[in-house]
Amino acid sequence: MNGLKVTLLMLALMLLFAWIGMMIGGQGGMIIAFIIAIAMNFVSYWYSDKLVLKMYRAREVSEADHPRLFRVVRRISTVSSVPMPKVYIVPSKAPNAFATGRNQDNAAVAVTEGLLEILNEDELEGVLGHEFAHIMNKDMLIGTIAATFAGAIGILATIARWGAIFGGMGRRDNNNIFGLLIAAIVGPLAALVIQSAISRQREFKADKIGGGITGKYKSLASALEKLHHAPVRMNLDKKPATAHMMIVNPLSGRKMLSLFSTHPPVEERIERLHKLAQESHYSGYAQ
Repeated sequence: MNGLKVTLLMLALMLLFAWIGMMIGGQGGMIIAFIIAIAMNFVSYWYSDKLVLKMYRAREVSEADHPRLFRVVRRISTVSSVPMPKVYIVPSKAPNAFATGRNQDNAAVAVTEGLLEILNEDELEGVLGHEFAHIMNKDMLIGTIAATFAGAIGILATIARWGAIFGGMGRRDNNNIFGLLIAAIVGPLAALVIQSAISRQREFKADKIGGGITGKYKSLASALEKLHHAPVRMNLDKKPATAHMMIVNPLSGRKMLSLFSTHPPVEERIERLHKLAQESHYSGYAQ
């Protein structure tokens, strides 16, 4: 299913680029925009994880750099039979975490400095178990590509707006200008729709599978509570398209964007985790 979503996202981006290219520069503009879209698809598939990590200034760390973090990641890797991912730390005091990469063999997990400061080891294991679940469910590729595409659509909308202002590069017929105005409005909405298309259910599923891997249902619930009420939020003003990748929504409190949130309410996730702890065979010692 995720493979189909990736394919549809790529096709949608090519068609949108080609349409706006035609609005701005006619057939020649359409061809150029289509080629650009193909190039972006290639980069998104093979390098989008690196782009996202660079965007957050994440630094790869070794076991010597952070023994506790590596100990937890290695333990989950062994239990889940998932190859050891690369480990990154994001220089931010806002507590959060995400996984990226196109498959299990090319995966990476990233946590912020703030998360490492406020979580104990059991809670950290619960959070990373959730991220490993995303790796196992192959959620990372579509999430990372969606982040890249949403940013690209934002750029495309800006181009469309300027094209409308200047009359479509000399093509001043009313239909062309009208089309550009539509593109300028639809572009940002398309970015939000792409994010909202990433089912909220994937977070519930990752909570359940991650808790099952680690036995830390209650610890994950405790971590979500801490992250949700943390006084510091990640500054995503320039990169809101990546919000869906985080374990908790860094855009909480922004009413307009919350309408398109890819995260279910934290309170509901916590309630479900406590029920899972009671129901599972881990309930006798779930942390």
